[in-house]
Amino acid sequence: MEAPRVEVINLTRSCNEALILTLLREGPMHGYQLAFECEQRGGGVFAFKHGTLYPILHKLEKDGLIQGIWSDEGPRGKRKCYTLTDRGSRYARIQRESWRAFITQFMGVIGKEET
Repeated sequence: MEAPRVEVINLTRSCNEALILTLLREGPMHGYQLAFECEQRGGGVFAFKHGTLYPILHKLEKDGLIQGIWSDEGPRGKRKCYTLTDRGSRYARIQRESWRAFITQFMGVIGKEET
């Protein structure tokens, strides 16, 4: 089965979703932790602002790809911890396959380094 194509018109949204869902494969995380991990692992290239991250998390939760559970832990009191649902896990796999295909095609267009 061929992986669906990454929609170029929605590149940023698709990229952000793939990053978040992939991180959640490792286990539950709260929003700040997701943003921190993404920025650290991406060498600062992928940085989520508060106003960007939480709308994405809410959409993923509404779509049934992640589940948020409130907890009382943390210095500020309640915070929401997100986990990947079974549906989200399947979608994350499809996203990774789509991104691999997209990157391969992209590199085919821009070519090799000039010597």
